[in-house]
Amino acid sequence: MESHLIELEIQLAYQNELVESLNATVARQQLQIDELEKNVRLLYQMILHHAPDIPDPRSLEQEIPPHY
Repeated sequence: MESHLIELEIQLAYQNELVESLNATVARQQLQIDELEKNVRLLYQMILHHAPDIPDPRSLEQEIPPHY
């Protein structure tokens, strides 16, 4: 019985370590996602500023393809 309890405590310790590691990974990835989203917004603004003749890609979704 005592060895079973010790085994469970060991498993719990490993799971706690894994959860902390996964939490750190998720937090780091969220920071990376936030930075990438910021960069995409900046690039989009740069494109709009430097090339105003380029149509908005969202408006292209409503266009009928040329073969219709």
